[in-house]
Amino acid sequence: MTKDYFIKTGTKPHYKDAETLKRFLTSRGKIKSREKSGLTAMTQRRLAQQIKYARYLALIPYTSYQSEHLEQNKTS
Repeated sequence: MTKDYFIKTGTKPHYKDAETLKRFLTSRGKIKSREKSGLTAMTQRRLAQQIKYARYLALIPYTSYQSEHLEQNKTS
């Protein structure tokens, strides 16, 4: 039985689903390794591609500093 989240749910990584993509990022904004995320090699490659595209479109931040900075600006 695989631990792959996307195989279990029957979905594919997609750049518009930012909340799901954030599950596979560290607190500093780095992409988690396959060993930590439990994904297959193919799914890990697709996930990395979709995360990079979502970052390019500013749907998710590149680093944790950016998300903290954005939250502070929203409250002030």
